[in-house]
Amino acid sequence: MKKLIKTLKNIWSIEELRNKITFTLLLIFIYIVGTHVVLPGIDPNELANMQKSNKSSGGLLGLLDTFVGGSFNRASIFALGIMPYISASIFMQLMTILVPQISKIQKEGESGRKKINQWTRYLTVGVTAFQAIAYISFLTTSYRGALIPAYGNLFWLSTVVILTVGTLFVMWLGEKITDKGLGNGTSIIIMIGILNRLPQSIFQEWSSRATRGAGGLLIMLIEIVFLIAVIMGLILLIQGTRRVPVNYAKQIVGNRQFGGARNFLPLKVNASGVMPIIFAQAILFLVAFITGLGKTDQTSFLNDHTNVWYMLIYSVAVIGFTFLYTALIFNPKQMADELKRNNGFIPGVKPGQPTADYIGTIMDRITLPGAILLAIVGILPGLCQLAFVGMQQSFSTFFGGTSLLIMVGVILDTLQQIETQLLMRQYDGLMSGGRIQGRQTATTTSI
Repeated sequence: MKKLIKTLKNIWSIEELRNKITFTLLLIFIYIVGTHVVLPGIDPNELANMQKSNKSSGGLLGLLDTFVGGSFNRASIFALGIMPYISASIFMQLMTILVPQISKIQKEGESGRKKINQWTRYLTVGVTAFQAIAYISFLTTSYRGALIPAYGNLFWLSTVVILTVGTLFVMWLGEKITDKGLGNGTSIIIMIGILNRLPQSIFQEWSSRATRGAGGLLIMLIEIVFLIAVIMGLILLIQGTRRVPVNYAKQIVGNRQFGGARNFLPLKVNASGVMPIIFAQAILFLVAFITGLGKTDQTSFLNDHTNVWYMLIYSVAVIGFTFLYTALIFNPKQMADELKRNNGFIPGVKPGQPTADYIGTIMDRITLPGAILLAIVGILPGLCQLAFVGMQQSFSTFFGGTSLLIMVGVILDTLQQIETQLLMRQYDGLMSGGRIQGRQTATTTSI
């Protein structure tokens, strides 16, 4: 406890770190306030009453509402949140891999990255406008009674403009947090949206268990303990690496010796991050929508997270997308070329193509258990609902899936940045032994 208090004092004593934390908290506060500002032309009281009579939407809409901190159901000016920007970023990332011209632009350095970022922003505007129209259609069909008739046709135009500007403003907040704040701004905004619903979910679960007497409260305690255990296991999954030994040849220039050092090439067990789960959820929702099964959420197994068939198909999809996404972002040939260029070699392996094949083989071997564990994490909410009878669905989402992966990953990244600042100024780090390894140290991209 004393070490923790001392570490907190050290963090606050560093002026640069203190300013970053204050700036980040200020922008987070602005975002939270914006999530509670309702769109013009909507009666918030009538909307709340209609939502009490209707069950909260599941599937992809429920996932989106989780990411934006309930703004989707509240019909706030930040209802779409930063998700259109995420969609545009994922699309541009895939284009850099699939389109050689765009990949060439990306390799041009800072100017190329600026150009791709600008294209991403333009694409975000288009994606936001399209999603805004779909969102308005959703409101007019599901919550028509909450619309104020006086706005008439102006409601469509004003809502599209406000939602588009709101998303761009949230994107700007994320960029400012990244530039002048602490951590990855986009990831932090998503995490805040998820954590924003955590107190409400815990209260609902507590109220539900309290009505069942002492036995229900004991089950609630067991659920909390199990949640902590799941988080600890997920930390191990995110930080898990296979270290491949690398030696560097000695070079003598004059009277000085260069190289000859021994290092390690860290290969992440979960190199694909949270992307396979996002892709799997999107594909299953799309299939349900096309086949018309999504119209009956109560009977559709594609929207029932506790259904065995859903878990099986979902697990297979996550494992498949894990291998696919890892193959897209991981290039053993490039690693082998960089090692050869820097006079590095893996002991017992010839440089060049044999090194690339060796790295690729190791990556395939560690990706399989990583993919299986990731699939288990994805279906954990459904398994918890089956194991703990009566668990609220909103609370079960925090036991696995995208929400938990993002929360743990973002917290690890932020703590890593804080620890780096402390070690740079010769303070004790956050951990007595070893360094905190966040997702940024890996070959994966941060969401």
